[in-house]
Amino acid sequence: MAETMKLQVVTPDKEFFNGDVTMVELNTADGEMGIYPQHIPLTVAVEPGVLRIHESSEVRKAALLSGFIQVMPEKMTILAEACEWPEEIDGARANEARIRAERRLTEHSPETDLARAEAALQRALVRLSLSEGNK
Repeated sequence: MAETMKLQVVTPDKEFFNGDVTMVELNTADGEMGIYPQHIPLTVAVEPGVLRIHESSEVRKAALLSGFIQVMPEKMTILAEACEWPEEIDGARANEARIRAERRLTEHSPETDLARAEAALQRALVRLSLSEGNK
């Protein structure tokens, strides 16, 4: 059996995941990262993207929107703004969010917070990539 580490994913409303994993893949401020058991201690910001949780016989995917990770050799904790399984994502709502964000980015209004609109677009695209109709 492969070596495992404990993964805990916590959002403001719930404990999203708690279990033993063989590897975790996610987007960070420094790029895409894969973390195995016995990784050196690390704390880094999470960027919106697909969280891939490698369990012994399967890989589970979730939309991880932002947060922080703390890695220790035998445990990894993700404090996430939001994290959703594909079946929890409302594809129509995510598409509407994408359209709104794209419109804000193209109208060039001085009142538009570009960083916020870009972040909203990124979150919508992550959700759409995992929504039931787009697997």
